[in-house]
Amino acid sequence: MPTTMLTPDCLRAAQERVLPQLEGHLKEAPAAAQRLLSAMSYANLEGGKRLRAALVYATSQTFGASLDHADAAAVAVEFVHAYSLIHDDLPAMDNSPLRRGLASCHIAYDEATAILAGDALQALAFEVLANDEQLSVATRLKLVQRLAKASGVQGMAGGQMIDLIYTGSVEKLSLAQLQQMHRLKTGALLEASILMGCDCAGLTDVIVTQAITTYSEALGLAYQIQDDILDVVSVEGHLGKPQGRDAELNKMTYPAVVGLDKACEMREALYLQGMTALQPITLDTSRLQDLLTFVVRREN
Repeated sequence: MPTTMLTPDCLRAAQERVLPQLEGHLKEAPAAAQRLLSAMSYANLEGGKRLRAALVYATSQTFGASLDHADAAAVAVEFVHAYSLIHDDLPAMDNSPLRRGLASCHIAYDEATAILAGDALQALAFEVLANDEQLSVATRLKLVQRLAKASGVQGMAGGQMIDLIYTGSVEKLSLAQLQQMHRLKTGALLEASILMGCDCAGLTDVIVTQAITTYSEALGLAYQIQDDILDVVSVEGHLGKPQGRDAELNKMTYPAVVGLDKACEMREALYLQGMTALQPITLDTSRLQDLLTFVVRREN
């Protein structure tokens, strides 16, 4: 297995395309709210892989949509992801001082501003989707519904609540409970990014949709397992956030629950599951393959 995973072309292209659009949506605010806008920009524009935007673009391109039709969805998932990171880092949550190699938003600004920045980014994500005239009203509604579900109690917020309950607890999660927690906390938005790309392309084929859903579930869980592994084995300074934080907080992670070797085995099984899921699709799935490979081979 290679020790270094280069950024795939489709991820690099997504980074170049989505960044100026994120900037474009973060320019207007009342004079009295400029500090809030500054915090929102700080949390969005400084670093980040843009993986979720890349998944939107890759899926939509696979099924024949123009990039213009996927732009709003790509921007929206990045705004929601940034909001979730701001809130995850807060003292009441993970209390992390570092994000993307920089001071967390509540450290760079203050806790109240960080909370408001997260709130505003989440609202802005849905505003961007609702106002996108490139797509039909029906498609916009579907995108809003999908992103809302991935963000709320059946997605990130629900998963974060489970994580908070068991962090530092003497009660341990079973493997099934751990998988459910991470399918909500991390996997839901990754899966939504992929399926929103399908929505942008108007995909209706049931068999293909099921294949993409299986792929998305494998990628979402593999991402979290690799995250947990990297917290144990990463070279200091590569993560862009404090290393060993999971163990310090006694978090329920895959290495903690099943051991490092078993976690690596599970990651590889999910990699194979995701790649296999793409095989029935007769279109060019190379972008999706490259992004899955990046997810499981990345070093930060």
